[in-house]
Amino acid sequence: MKDMSLEELWQLFPIILKEHNPNYKIWYEEERIDILNALHEHNVCRINHIGSTAVEGLIAKPTVDILLELTDEYEMNSVTNLLQNSGWTEMTRNDAKRTVDLNKGYTPNGFAEKVYHLHVKPSGDWDELYFRDYLRKNVDIAKQYEMLKLKLEKMYKHNRDAYTNAKSEFVAMYSKKAREEFDGRYVPIKRGRGRGAQ
Repeated sequence: MKDMSLEELWQLFPIILKEHNPNYKIWYEEERIDILNALHEHNVCRINHIGSTAVEGLIAKPTVDILLELTDEYEMNSVTNLLQNSGWTEMTRNDAKRTVDLNKGYTPNGFAEKVYHLHVKPSGDWDELYFRDYLRKNVDIAKQYEMLKLKLEKMYKHNRDAYTNAKSEFVAMYSKKAREEFDGRYVPIKRGRGRGAQ
């Protein structure tokens, strides 16, 4: 798949939205345990199920998003290698920001039954956690988000970047509101092993 163009990849892996699957939380828990086992020599500050699959009842791409937070000084190469040995594929990496995005479930024939995105970051006060909590608490806003995504699916079915960018204003607006309501909820945890998982 590495030799495929971006357009070919988007054709093979289009935007697909599905009704909420109660098994998402089970899939997350399975991967959470595997990740902690793979990184048992590294200091995991926090690991969380994020994104729309973490919001009960919300239509979503059937991809379980996981936010993995490590200490600021974590060894990027070591962590990435261990995760790749556990079946993860590196998608993008930003050495300056010390972030790595990986996936599971992308095959030469399209999506597998279980699909995951893993977002590895230094411990921080990340918007993704606030936005998730806000949607969980505010069903009306979650419904608005759902309607937006269904509209964008039709417009950008084979353009993931455009689909994501078109949601950014909505996500930013309610992430800000979430921070006002849940101020300080996710102040970084500097030590621990898998604490704060939700």
